[in-house]
Amino acid sequence: MRWQYLIPFCALTLVAADITLVEEIIAKVNGDIITKSEIDRSRRQADAEMRAQKVPPSQVADAMKQKEGQLLRDRIDQLLLVQKAKDLSINVEAEVSKQIAAIRVSLKEPDEDKFQRTVKEQLGIGFEDYKSEMRNSMLTERVIRQEVGGTINIPKAEVQKYYEDHKNEFMRDERIFLAQIYLSTAGKDAALLPVIEKKAKDLVARARKGERFAELARDNSDHAESAQNGGELGSFKRGELDPQVEKMIWDQERHFVTEPIKRSDGWLILRVNEQQKEGLAAIEEVEGEIMNKLYMPRFQPRIREYLTTLREQAFLEIKPGYIDSGAAPGKDTAWKDPAQLKPETVTKEEVASQPRRKRLLWAIPIPGTSSSGSSSSKAVEK
Repeated sequence: MRWQYLIPFCALTLVAADITLVEEIIAKVNGDIITKSEIDRSRRQADAEMRAQKVPPSQVADAMKQKEGQLLRDRIDQLLLVQKAKDLSINVEAEVSKQIAAIRVSLKEPDEDKFQRTVKEQLGIGFEDYKSEMRNSMLTERVIRQEVGGTINIPKAEVQKYYEDHKNEFMRDERIFLAQIYLSTAGKDAALLPVIEKKAKDLVARARKGERFAELARDNSDHAESAQNGGELGSFKRGELDPQVEKMIWDQERHFVTEPIKRSDGWLILRVNEQQKEGLAAIEEVEGEIMNKLYMPRFQPRIREYLTTLREQAFLEIKPGYIDSGAAPGKDTAWKDPAQLKPETVTKEEVASQPRRKRLLWAIPIPGTSSSGSSSSKAVEK
């Protein structure tokens, strides 16, 4: 008896003649599956994100209803892109390790076990699942950038035309963009204060010699929020900063790094990331901004087209009651239930009419032959 489909044993536990459902499979995507618990987890994450963004409770239900139709679509999208990354031999393990290390530094947690427990407590998933999601996210980004982004070209003439037609968009206030490293002395023993001051001076020297300020901030700053963003503080108008600090930095060149600035509870190091002059920005200053404005309206539809193509080429089955809102037109994704499939059979006469092969003692048995010497691998219909 030969079955066309096999039930994945990981989805079922067999005890004697009883079958206990461990996990419900709701979709098959090539060699991978999507389970109901994965969709449920995505739903909980979406709900938590909206509440964290302080979406009014009256709007959460409507937003979740709209998001509901995208949960399965997004999961299928990711699986297809991760599978494509494997086909393209894309590897992001180095990036994953670097990102994990950066998070550990920002949390100031050198102990591996404690760090993993913190991840589980804060995110509600195990560390390996968190790491896997990070890896899959990086893989999908790489595939999209390589397979979709690389196909979109914006001519220079188009950038110039947009600049000329939209000059009002590029009128600027005078602003300064800053990054910081902050070394706290709060609650520290008096004997440590000279050590902290020396560290601040050493960091200034390293930054001025060319070390990446963002990495120095990430690894050394005691201001957790800005440290996670490479020390970035954003932009400030004239008059918004401490007068002493503003006088020290306002007219400095880009990439200028201050000497350590003594504050009441620590040492502050500032870097000028950008100086924005008042008036119309030069096209060189805003070319990237214009490219993004022209690029994104083309990029999003192209991603959807690419994912539709991947769906057309994929083996895809979706259980009744679940909808892929990104389905490829005309693609048959009907669920084939293994329990309802009939085995292929042949008659005794067909078996008898097949030629028999001489079996040699030293020969490797042909897969599917029986120990009695029958050459047929098919079940016989009684």
